[in-house]
Amino acid sequence: MKLLPIALALAASSLPAMADSRVASPDGDIEFRFDVVDGRPTYSVYFKGKEVIAPSHLGFKLYSETGRNDFTKAAAKTGADALSMTDGFELAGTPQLTSFDETWTPVWGEETEIRNHYNEAAYTLRQPDFDRNIIVRARVYDDGVAFRYEFPQQAHLNYFVIDEELTEFAMTGDHYAYWIPGDYDTQEYDYSKTRLSEIRDVLPTMLNPGNASTTTFSPTGVQTSLQLKTDDGVYLNIHEAACINYPTMHLNLDDSTMTFTSWLTPDNQGRKGYMQTPAVSPWRSVIITDDARDILASRLIYNLNEPSKIEDTSWIKPVKYIGVWWEMISGAGSWNYTDDVYSVMLGETDYTKTKPNGRHSANNEKVRRYIDFAADNGFDQVLVEGWNEGWEDWFGQSKDYVFDFVTPYPDFDLDALTDYAKSRGVRLMMHHETSGAVRNYERHMDTAYTLMNEKGYNAVKSGYVGNVMPRGEYHYSQWLNNHYLYAVTEAAKHHIMVNAHEATRPTGIARTYPNLIGNESARGTEYQAMGGNRKTHTSILPFTRLQGGPMDYTPGLFVFDLSTFTPGNNSKIASTIPGQLALYVTMYSPLQMAADLPEHYEMFPDAFQFIKDVPVEWERSVYLEAEPMDYVTIARKDKNSDEWYIGSTAGTADRDSRISLDFLDPGRKYEATIYAEAPDANTVDGQQRYQITKKKVNSKSTLKLHAIAGGGYAISIKPLN
Repeated sequence: MKLLPIALALAASSLPAMADSRVASPDGDIEFRFDVVDGRPTYSVYFKGKEVIAPSHLGFKLYSETGRNDFTKAAAKTGADALSMTDGFELAGTPQLTSFDETWTPVWGEETEIRNHYNEAAYTLRQPDFDRNIIVRARVYDDGVAFRYEFPQQAHLNYFVIDEELTEFAMTGDHYAYWIPGDYDTQEYDYSKTRLSEIRDVLPTMLNPGNASTTTFSPTGVQTSLQLKTDDGVYLNIHEAACINYPTMHLNLDDSTMTFTSWLTPDNQGRKGYMQTPAVSPWRSVIITDDARDILASRLIYNLNEPSKIEDTSWIKPVKYIGVWWEMISGAGSWNYTDDVYSVMLGETDYTKTKPNGRHSANNEKVRRYIDFAADNGFDQVLVEGWNEGWEDWFGQSKDYVFDFVTPYPDFDLDALTDYAKSRGVRLMMHHETSGAVRNYERHMDTAYTLMNEKGYNAVKSGYVGNVMPRGEYHYSQWLNNHYLYAVTEAAKHHIMVNAHEATRPTGIARTYPNLIGNESARGTEYQAMGGNRKTHTSILPFTRLQGGPMDYTPGLFVFDLSTFTPGNNSKIASTIPGQLALYVTMYSPLQMAADLPEHYEMFPDAFQFIKDVPVEWERSVYLEAEPMDYVTIARKDKNSDEWYIGSTAGTADRDSRISLDFLDPGRKYEATIYAEAPDANTVDGQQRYQITKKKVNSKSTLKLHAIAGGGYAISIKPLN
């Protein structure tokens, strides 16, 4: 990502000092106020003159072993608590004020240019009892605020262990919250909308027994990105950015004061973070607006991350793919080659001598079928899951050595299929399921990436299903977050793009490491085969999960009654074909999958045309309509042509949509192809009924469309002149 020449940084002396340690956004609408009150660092935030975050405290509690070893005798004589970094502070000198303005070019994204414009204040805090200093650095943008802790190298704060970070976000009322439980190991939940005061009562009913940690940390704990809405129409979005060498943050709510306090994911000893100065925390961010569309348009999280550390990014390319996947998710096929699990557990792993189960999906014939379908329909790659040995007892056995990521099953001819894909102009996408055995993945990683280089594969889908090995570690601890980044940086050395599933939720680090082209990190399409997702799900994810980076949601289902192709699976999906098409626009990702089976797409070739046409690289995005859980309507311009695409999802209820096309070039004529639900699409068996109409449009046109709850519509707009 190269900075454009207009990047500008002003020295501190060029900005006038603000009274009372305040710093405002460039447009003046948002103000961050900071003070030390009775020795406690305290901040508040105002939006258009009104308080939106009440006075909130900052600080840390350190772990006791550090307290015994790392502080001076003089400090001990004071009788103060050496483990407390919440009080006893004083502001050292005046804040350092700066302003910054740049426009940078992402390798991929929802637009080709992103402006990074903020005013900044750095507050140096001294804790004289212990002769130690920290810096609170705050940045104020037109779309929100962010701050982080910085720990300079110093004699009395060198190595230290965090017992807890105690950052507060004090709410000004009993706001509406759109939230999922604060689980240490999964984000795969449907969202609830409640008042803050209702979270304690609703949370126990939200926990997913199949996925939830055995020790969800609090009866009022939620995950970020947390979307909030006040009664007077202000939208707040609390998240974190640049979570590197640090545990993932959750939020505990004290519902007697309506104050959230950060709660970091622990390691298997209950410790929160191991630090050595100089060091920094992730940014704690709050997007603030009175227009919900601004939440979707915000690039605050990306802007808080560092520019790309990959100098040559020419090998990083967006991908549209299909895969041998949905039939296993639905139960029509299997990942494992044999059902003789007992023999495998006894160590009899010569698969040429075992009996195949006849359901193994990653076989030569089937993969060739997918390669041909991809080549015939313009897809870039074919994901194949279950190609490698080890799936018979991969899950839930606490095995350290599970997969080697290089040895195929007997019915998967790695060399022949690689050559065949190459002859058809597509690539195979590698799959590395670790089953949570992180140490095993690291010992095999270089060999696995080298094999990918030899075969010409440039993208890998990695997975972390199950309890983490080493035992007791959580998916979002500091140790695991470091592993995920290690996998990405090692992949970059091999020019490999990474799509990590079941990993930590993203915090914008894809700006710094743009080969991280996708994450799951939320409840995706796979749950449609396991009880389904709520109709509101895809109309809240752009406000929450997608704030930190793109999601491999795997959209594009056309058959909604799974019993028609998977006997015994009676799941019925609450969606429509136009609603599935809309997701290719509303659920941004540079990595987009057509998730259904080829034979299902062949049943609806005219609707499938939209999936074939829709790009994965965008020049510009326009956010037309938005309300969390209710609806999202987005228009995007193709990066490589003058075509536009619109997607709209409806959540809680049927709705009528009225959109202006004033984003089109004035004076040009276009043809819009509209993929809309048929009038009877809301009936029990009407989900596959749709209407495709064509209409001449221009920048003065307005379209009126209807979408049913859980569905939507999609439009392609192509110039005629």
